[in-house]
Amino acid sequence: MSAVFDVSRVRSSYPALRDGHAYLDGAAGTQVPQAVVEAIAAAYRAGIGNTGGAFAASERAGAIVADCRRAVADLTGGVADGVIFGPSMTALTYRLSSALARGWAPGDEVVVSRLDHDANIRPWVQAAGRAGAVIRWAEVDTATGELPAAQYADLVTERTRLVAVTAASNVLGTRPDVAAIAACAHAAGALCYVDGVHATPHMPVDVAELGADCYATSAYKWAGPHVAAVIAAPSLLQTLRPDKLAPASDEVPQRFERGTLPFADLAGVTAAVDHLAGLAGPARPAGSGGAGGSRRERIVASMTAVQAFEMSLFARLLSGLAGMGHVTLYGKAARRAPTAFFTVAGMTPRAVAAHLASRRVNAWHGDNYAVELCGVLGLRPGGAVRAGLVHYNDASDVDRLLSAVAELAAGYPGRRLRPVVLRPGFTSLRPALPR
Repeated sequence: MSAVFDVSRVRSSYPALRDGHAYLDGAAGTQVPQAVVEAIAAAYRAGIGNTGGAFAASERAGAIVADCRRAVADLTGGVADGVIFGPSMTALTYRLSSALARGWAPGDEVVVSRLDHDANIRPWVQAAGRAGAVIRWAEVDTATGELPAAQYADLVTERTRLVAVTAASNVLGTRPDVAAIAACAHAAGALCYVDGVHATPHMPVDVAELGADCYATSAYKWAGPHVAAVIAAPSLLQTLRPDKLAPASDEVPQRFERGTLPFADLAGVTAAVDHLAGLAGPARPAGSGGAGGSRRERIVASMTAVQAFEMSLFARLLSGLAGMGHVTLYGKAARRAPTAFFTVAGMTPRAVAAHLASRRVNAWHGDNYAVELCGVLGLRPGGAVRAGLVHYNDASDVDRLLSAVAELAAGYPGRRLRPVVLRPGFTSLRPALPR
C-alpha cells in the first residue's frame, strides 16, 4: 500500500526550522529532529561508560552500539555485523583504503570517477600511489552530467582491484547505474566501493541490489549526528588487517573502529533511523491500526514516499531556475537526487550565496569537494551555488530561493523591489520593472 507523506507534520519535528530560514543546505548536512536531540540527551542522563565493563553503565553503552549497528543495517539493507562506525566518511574511506591497498601490487589498477566527491577519489589515488598501482579515470559527460556505465567495460581489466563510484553526485545529483558498474567490477574479480553519502537521504537503499562491496554513508546527511558508517559483508572484512592498537578488539567490525565510539551520538543515529522509518505512514482507512511491518519495511516505504515528494518539489525548483535568463544550470541526468548546481551571470557564487543568506535562504557555494567534476565543468576555482532539497523542505523554501535569485537578474542591480505573490499566502520581493 502506498505511503502518505505530510511535510507539515515532518517539519514540526525539527526545532531548528522555527528560526524562519529556508534550509536548502541539506546536501552539506541536515538539521536534526527533536527525537534525535532527546535520544542523545537520554543516553547522557542515564549514564554511560566504556564498553566491556562489569557494570550497568558499560552494558548500556554496549547495547547502544549493538542497537545502532542493527539500525544502520536496516537503513541500508546490510547486516549488523558488517557495520563499521567512524567520525566521517572521509576518515573511514582512508581507513579502508589503507587496509585494502595492502593486497595491491605494482601494475594493479584502481578505477575512480570524475563525478565523485574527493573523499571517494583521493584516498584511493594516494593508496594506489603508495602501492605502485595505476589509477584509471571514468569520465563525465559534461553536457548532461551523466557518468556512462558503458565506459567501464574498457576501464576495468584483469588487473583492476577496486572500482570506486558514487551512488549520487553531491553537486549535480547524478545517480549513475551503480549496479551495472559493480557487475563489471565483479566480473573482473574487483571490489566496488560505493559512496552513498548523498544518495542515502533521498531514496531507499539496498547494498545488495547496488552490488556494493562497501557502502559508505554519513548520518548527519539524513537527520542524525556527526557519525559515519561503512557497510560491508563480514566475510570481506575478515580478510582485511587494518592498523590497530594491540589490546583493541580483533573482532569484525570492531577491528576497524579506532578508539572509543561516541556512544550518545550512536543513540542519536538509531533515533534518526527510526525517524526516517516514520516519515511517511501507509495510506489506510480511518480507524485502522498503525503502520506495521519490520523497521526495514517501514524504511523502504517511507523513503520511497520521500523520494517522490522531493522530486516533485525539485521539478518546481529546476523549472523556476531554468526560466531565468541570468542563471546557468549544470547537470540534467535522467536519474538525479534533488540537488541544483547553478551560477548567476556577473556574480561570484559566494556573492550569490551571501545575497540568498540576506533573504534567509541557506545555500552553499564553491566546489563542495567535487574538485574533479568542477574542473571538467570549467567551474574551478569558484565552483557554483548549490541548493539541495531534503524531506523537511517545502514549496515555500523553493519559492523563497527562486524569488531571491530573480532579484539578481542582470540589468536590475539596486532597483526598487516590489512585492510579488508567488502563491496564495506567500509574498516575496522581485526587482520592479522599468517604467
